[in-house]
Amino acid sequence: MANTSTRTLRLLSLLQTHRYWPGTELAERLGVSVRTLRRDIDRLRELGYPVEAHRGVDGGYELAAGAALPPLVIDDEEAVALAVGLQAAAQGAVEGIAESSVRVLAKVVQVMPARLRRRVDALRTMTVPAGWDGSARAGIEPGVLTAVALACRDGEQLRFSYTAADGRRTDRHTEPHRLVCLGRRWYLVAYDLTRHDWRSFRVDRLTSPHGTGSRFRPRDLPAADAAEFVRAGLDNLPRSYRVEVLVDAPAATVRERIGRWSTVEEIDAERCRVRMTADSLDWPTMALGVIGADFRVLDPPELLEQIHNWGARFTRA
Repeated sequence: MANTSTRTLRLLSLLQTHRYWPGTELAERLGVSVRTLRRDIDRLRELGYPVEAHRGVDGGYELAAGAALPPLVIDDEEAVALAVGLQAAAQGAVEGIAESSVRVLAKVVQVMPARLRRRVDALRTMTVPAGWDGSARAGIEPGVLTAVALACRDGEQLRFSYTAADGRRTDRHTEPHRLVCLGRRWYLVAYDLTRHDWRSFRVDRLTSPHGTGSRFRPRDLPAADAAEFVRAGLDNLPRSYRVEVLVDAPAATVRERIGRWSTVEEIDAERCRVRMTADSLDWPTMALGVIGADFRVLDPPELLEQIHNWGARFTRA
């Protein structure tokens, strides 16, 4: 019965993507026969969900357009994705929706089942926003993210495997402090009990996190906050590109828009010099577009080619 109930919720979640599902494809996604799928569809209808069936060789199912649906049902991964997305919006990534996002996030968390609420609440309260674009980069499993967040919130020692930039894999035993969302990546700030020092770990390189059951007393972080600690560590890393650009806009305007990611030096009332360091030219290209002013690239030459390629792609679009 439990398996049937879980499958029904999964079926409803798929149908709520507001797309048409061929019956064979839907049955394959659920791992059941077409006959069992029909029984599950009937069960949803009994619960009040208006599922329309389309007969024939390419027959399938979809929820009726414009129908008043019972409360939305989401699975664990969708709950985490929803919390991450709303939190990013609440940090001001899109102008004018921050306050609304905070209200929606509070309402969504309030009506979630206790099990999901605990995970999402931990992720929400244990994450330190650190700037523009707080969305998590693809490749991080929601279960990993929430396991780390729960350990931070509960003050529980955390063990995990970690793969360094050079591919070397090590086992870590830590006292987790906070998650930081910075530069489209997630970082864990923690005290490494083996190396007896504070460290930041990229969450996309972290696998199999699990609490040990051992609690710890929080230590003093050697920085104003976790976001500053991560930034300081990244500043000490060797970067592939050093970008220098002349921008036809007042320095104050440029600082307001991308100052936290660059150094802005005033030339005169209408011009300034912008310097950035980055391991990829994607971010400098986006940042220069955000400024909304003409500019001239001084260095590196590769940035000119990057901008040319982006411009050609946008023109084709």
